[in-house]
Amino acid sequence: MTWIMVIGLAALAFAAMVFLFRIPKALWTSVLAVLVLGLAGYAAQGQPNMPGAPTAARADEKGDGWALVEARKRILGVEDQQGAQGLILADAMMRKGQYANAADALHSFLRDNPDSVEGWTALGNALVEHAEGTLSPAALYAFNKAEEADPDTLAPGFFIGATYIRQGELIEGREIWARTLDLAPADAPWRDQLQARLDELDMLMRRIAAMAEEQSAAAQPETSPETSFVPQGDEQ
Repeated sequence: MTWIMVIGLAALAFAAMVFLFRIPKALWTSVLAVLVLGLAGYAAQGQPNMPGAPTAARADEKGDGWALVEARKRILGVEDQQGAQGLILADAMMRKGQYANAADALHSFLRDNPDSVEGWTALGNALVEHAEGTLSPAALYAFNKAEEADPDTLAPGFFIGATYIRQGELIEGREIWARTLDLAPADAPWRDQLQARLDELDMLMRRIAAMAEEQSAAAQPETSPETSFVPQGDEQ
């Protein structure tokens, strides 16, 4: 139900901009791209089934740092959280939006813990956020190192796919998530949750495609019925 409401609001927003504000047709593609990007971000990080509860605002929360730390911990599971001082310090910096400082702290941590899947995953997230949501070569290297440290973990694949989706590259993100699920063991932690995210993304992409087809059909100019033309022969 939540997805229907979200997609419905996006459709209403587009319709309002087209029919109420009369934006030029040349801008329709750009508007759709912005709406798709917003829906994609929700598909990657939204949790519509989580019960709501009023909480006090966090004064130090900035950007996506807090959400990324919590997501990493959930995906890796309690048993994989090392709780080392370097990770604790890096997480505190991530929550404050200090991504470059978090990356420095993680580099120091990984020098002493080169096989830490949590450390490499955290470094990948810090580097992505430091690059303003871009999957830089350094971030991709960190995620690949996390995969090498634990080939069964879903964390690197999830975050790589989520980064593509945040950038609006839904097809690439979907391919990463699907491949991650194909390669992961049947009993891998967080597998069901990633499958649910993939199913939601598939539904979103189908609805976006249908919406685009409807808008394209509506934008086609009406043509008048063609009159048949029968060439007349030369007069004798």
